[in-house]
Amino acid sequence: MPKPAKLEKSAHAGGTHDDYASSTVPSGSRRGLISMSAVMLGFTFFAASMWTGGKLGEGFSLWPDLLIVILAGNLILGLYGSLLGYAAAKTNISTHLLAQYSFGKTGSKLPSFMLAITQIGWFGVGLAMLAHPINTFLGIPFFWIIIIGGVAMTYTVAVGFKAIEWLSIIAVPAILILGFTSVGKAIVDTDGGIRTLLDSVPSSPLTFSVGVALAVGSFISGATLTPDFVRFAKSRKIGVWATIIGFTFGNSLMFFFGAIGAIATSHADIAEVLAIQGLLGGGMILLILNIWTTNDNALYASSLGLTNLTGLKRVHLVWIAGLVGTALADLLYNNFVGWLTFLSIALPPIGGVIIGDFYLRHKTHYPDFALHQFKSVNWAAMVAWALAIIASLMSPAAGPLSIAPLNGIVCAALVYVLASKLLYPSASLDAIAPEPD
Repeated sequence: MPKPAKLEKSAHAGGTHDDYASSTVPSGSRRGLISMSAVMLGFTFFAASMWTGGKLGEGFSLWPDLLIVILAGNLILGLYGSLLGYAAAKTNISTHLLAQYSFGKTGSKLPSFMLAITQIGWFGVGLAMLAHPINTFLGIPFFWIIIIGGVAMTYTVAVGFKAIEWLSIIAVPAILILGFTSVGKAIVDTDGGIRTLLDSVPSSPLTFSVGVALAVGSFISGATLTPDFVRFAKSRKIGVWATIIGFTFGNSLMFFFGAIGAIATSHADIAEVLAIQGLLGGGMILLILNIWTTNDNALYASSLGLTNLTGLKRVHLVWIAGLVGTALADLLYNNFVGWLTFLSIALPPIGGVIIGDFYLRHKTHYPDFALHQFKSVNWAAMVAWALAIIASLMSPAAGPLSIAPLNGIVCAALVYVLASKLLYPSASLDAIAPEPD
């Protein structure tokens, strides 16, 4: 297992580079495939994905329907994330700095604000998702779980990408072992074994389009933040492969772990499943590592957004965001999920605009970030974002066009290119020579 790269010192007197929150990641701080894959798997190994898998397990027969639905959903997530991941690995900048090219330097602050608030919300929700089952099964006071968990998670994010990398390298194998142990228990403990699981009848049948929409919608907001992590990749190939491994492989595994547990025990909640299987101790370890890795990624992404928004040091913003998420965890858990559902529609078009700008307008060749003169506000991006949200909200409840976030991404990319030509007909792109692979 390779050792994570050491943090470099920047030119800033007496300080570190602040994880390159406002600049490109230099070559000496970039990572290889194993390290990047561990980080992306840690990001996608999320308890909520296992819960979604449980719901899909109640809606489809295990073979072949569930397999097709999960793979279809995560192939879409993998493709979307890979398009953003390639852009990040080529430019070595975050989602928020990429957004400056398409939204403008000032205009990018609005998507940064939306993305940051969302991730602080998910951080709080994740803390409560951890605290409730531990309190229920182990009797530890809810308050102390929230406080200790919130401070510990915030500390690792304050350290930076290096700590997230180390945590992921430790957590990912442990989660895989516990997940496959749960699947093995489900097969052994079920009368008739694997045949019974394969022949199970859905208790709450879902249509194919609804199932794919559920699979895609469960993590597409997170996929929008792929560049925040993949910018550390040593090459574009590593960035793309790490993203595919994270979403298409990792997220699919979480769905299958949740689905098989739900089919075997008739419970969609992974904590209940593990308790029923007699894996309570291991289940608590899985839950802690599972939520810790994803919460760290969420808080890290929020700090990058807040840095772009305010210009303040990332490490200070981490503590502010972490303490806010910790203090409001239970409130967020009980009242914020509906708002997060709306944001799952509002945020993916940001990625769509970036994709439209990077691939369709600039043909994958951006001007140098440090030298480029950015627009203040690119109104083509604002128009595309607004129309894409409307298109998402108007998506039908069933059928091939029912995946609202995907509709928003496609609409945003196409409308952005068209609006750019209409609003800025005389604008010229900087001529950039193609870079060698």
